[in-house]
Amino acid sequence: MFTQESKYNNLFIISIGLLYIFINAFFVYYHGIIYFAFFPLILIVGVVTLLAYDKIFYLIAFLTPLSLSLSYFNPEISFDLSILTEPLLILLLLILIFKFFLYHQSEVAVIKHPITISLLFLLFWTLITSATSTMPGVSFKFLISKLWFIIPIFFFGIILFKKISNIKVFIWASSIALMIVVIYSTIRLGQTSFLARNAAHFVVKPFYNDHTAYGAILALFAPVLWGLTFNANYKPQIKIIAGFFASMFTLGIILSYSRASWLGIIAASGVFVIIKLRIKIRYILTIMLIGIAFLSAFWFQIIDKLEKNNQDSSSNISHHISSITNISTDASNVERLNRWYCAVEMFKEKPLVGWGPGTYQFQYAPFQKKRMRTIISTNFGNIGNAHSEYLGPLAEQGILGSLAFIWLTLTILITGFRIHKFAADKKVKSLALSITLGFITYFIHGLMNNFLDSDKIAIPFFGFAAVLVALDVFHNSKNSQKNTAG
Repeated sequence: MFTQESKYNNLFIISIGLLYIFINAFFVYYHGIIYFAFFPLILIVGVVTLLAYDKIFYLIAFLTPLSLSLSYFNPEISFDLSILTEPLLILLLLILIFKFFLYHQSEVAVIKHPITISLLFLLFWTLITSATSTMPGVSFKFLISKLWFIIPIFFFGIILFKKISNIKVFIWASSIALMIVVIYSTIRLGQTSFLARNAAHFVVKPFYNDHTAYGAILALFAPVLWGLTFNANYKPQIKIIAGFFASMFTLGIILSYSRASWLGIIAASGVFVIIKLRIKIRYILTIMLIGIAFLSAFWFQIIDKLEKNNQDSSSNISHHISSITNISTDASNVERLNRWYCAVEMFKEKPLVGWGPGTYQFQYAPFQKKRMRTIISTNFGNIGNAHSEYLGPLAEQGILGSLAFIWLTLTILITGFRIHKFAADKKVKSLALSITLGFITYFIHGLMNNFLDSDKIAIPFFGFAAVLVALDVFHNSKNSQKNTAG
């Protein structure tokens, strides 16, 4: 039996449905407008996102390596968008804003955390320099994309990672999708007998634009998976699967022919050895000072030696490694020097607020020197970026822009090492160390490339930043007890 109230409710729902059908039919028949037909789908997605945003969050993590850009389907399009991830990111951002204003809930310890503060300052300075930009339209578009890359992943991530098992869900959701790309790329490379020159550039398409971004994301995840492999606290089945994934990702890094990724892995491995051998920081600083003194004393001789290296990048791995120091004929290396030189010269003209976020590729052309141009330089300088996470912001956002990213880098590394040193839970210690080593690979890579304006790198990067904040606030015994008491 239906109650009187339920009858009225059913009548209301049926009336709304009939009204929607009538409005939709009217616009389709008389005006040819079909957009209203998508309203139920949008409504369903919105409700699901509101009630089960964790599933959307993990779906984004899974789809990120597999997402395709609109420009892949239409190269002539005036704007670009990752069609699988960015609409979901925008939706997640709107839900986050809605939940905040509805419940007014926030963790004070999260907001006051050094990583959060440095990240918010980076966004704040991006807003300021967008207002002073030489191309405000470009800069505000850049800022908006930064907001939906960072805010939903970072803050929803921290909320979800209060439960430590959710961190593993995030890692595996991303890793499984990445494995699909690794297998796809390796098979395609195998069809060239692993010997075709520059094959690594196109075998990763359409999932990644080039082999360097592909190598960067694999290097970010490889230490995390190796950490799971050798963690005594995990079940043997998990360790075997993690070991297989880590081995495949390491193979992918080698076959990516991304020299920056190789250097990042070497640096992370060196830091791991230092930590495990418990080498004191004063010895490390002494070695660094000796190295700086050596470079200063023999700088011109070193440059002269590097300029005599004529080994170009090659499918032969030993030759490819040798080409890292070729700054005379290797087009990739010389073009990087060209871009770095332009960034520094741009900074000299606008040292305080820069030319504006996202404007480098439109503004650097006049700063190129003829002697530094290569076969891959553009006549109008209208494509590409500064090839540096540190020099790009320097040119686009002035000295504070570069310092903001360096500040974020330092807070991430300090937080990761501190958690590893003081956490009582061995799983937390191991996870913090492996994620920090992954960050080291990217910060080294960031000396030679910048990919944080792409969802392919930004989502896992800021997701891992959220992991470190959550581990520090909720799972580091000293801090978690303090927050519980609060």
